[in-house]
Amino acid sequence: MRPLDLGGASDNGASMQLDTEFVRAQFPAFEVPHLRDQAFFDNAGGSFTCRQVIDRLTRFYTERKVQPYEPYAASRLGGEEMDEARSRMAGLLGVETDEVSFGPSTTQNTYVLAQAFAQMMAPGEAIVVTDQDHEANSGPWRALAARGFEVREWKIDPETGYLNPEDLSELLDDKVRLVCFSHCSNVVGEVNPVIEITALAHAAGAFVCVDGVSYAPHGFANVGALGPDIYLFSAYKTYGPHQGIMVMRRTLGMLLPNQGHYFNADSLYKRFTPAGPDHAQVAACAGMADYVDALYAHHFDQDAPADVRGQAVHDLMRAQEVALLQPLLDAVAARNSVRMLGPTTAQHRAPTVAMALPRPAAEAAAALAPHGIMAAGGDFYAVRALEAMGIDPEQGVLRVSFTHYTSVEEVTRLIEALDRVL
Repeated sequence: MRPLDLGGASDNGASMQLDTEFVRAQFPAFEVPHLRDQAFFDNAGGSFTCRQVIDRLTRFYTERKVQPYEPYAASRLGGEEMDEARSRMAGLLGVETDEVSFGPSTTQNTYVLAQAFAQMMAPGEAIVVTDQDHEANSGPWRALAARGFEVREWKIDPETGYLNPEDLSELLDDKVRLVCFSHCSNVVGEVNPVIEITALAHAAGAFVCVDGVSYAPHGFANVGALGPDIYLFSAYKTYGPHQGIMVMRRTLGMLLPNQGHYFNADSLYKRFTPAGPDHAQVAACAGMADYVDALYAHHFDQDAPADVRGQAVHDLMRAQEVALLQPLLDAVAARNSVRMLGPTTAQHRAPTVAMALPRPAAEAAAALAPHGIMAAGGDFYAVRALEAMGIDPEQGVLRVSFTHYTSVEEVTRLIEALDRVL
């Protein structure tokens, strides 16, 4: 069995069980009458928002909706809340405060990065991408081929969707300046060994860009420990507002050409944010740290630094997800008419389960809805991955996905609904 890197997972909280009742009390969506009979299995498309984020967003819009960083009270407090969001997210992610920046989306952040690399690289130099990724972490880099740069594709196994690090080694030479891959695919579900892949790339003299969008909902990774130069994820999938969050390590960030206003070139967190940030949504991101701290305080007695608290909560979330995921994997794998993508072992993947069916996946998702199952069918912007595995993107895959706030009863309900629909 391949060794698994679970985003810097430790043994903290391994014997502790997540209090799902407490967790669900942090999400107002579970109190909405018309959602009470619905089981949410489309979390890979965007999670429910925690109460802490909603409270901060509401407060900002009602009390701080002015230009920040001016001397009057409402403006000063608004700026302080934005700064708090950056510093507290940096603490959870194990990086320096100014290494965290916010943008309108991960797709937009990646596009800006691609423009910066194009300005730094020389014609003929290479970037490695995969065919496992969501198009947001592939398309902007592939587009650089039209500007004279070589784009090399690290291909997945067409049967399993697995990215083999040994195949990457064959693509690396002194021309490669950047290696781009996902922490976890949004259709394959397998968690890629970030530390191992990053070490390979760095040994070859290349920088590393990791798309963490599909992994981050299952626990914030300690990016500092993992080691990539860039790590991106989307707050609307981690119980927060619609912002893209990017970690840019200082060595690379100050080397790449500035993409922001020239007079902000000395500010690392402004260098790759050419447009003004959404003040309210940036400030509300501190609510995600509030949520992690609330879970930590509820489950643990001792205090700890932010990255240790984040790791402990990460491990609680992952343990809960693994326990709930394995029965679902077993039920799906037992069906001869269904091709399940990715590993059949819960410890090796996120709870994002994509299934190729004999009929259009959107039809199956629609058939689940009357059973109170919120799921989706389609290509999920992973067209290259589906095509590489011989799946017609037009037919797509049925994707059921959950996170730590999902209950045992909901997973049981999903399995029963799949029995009826499939």
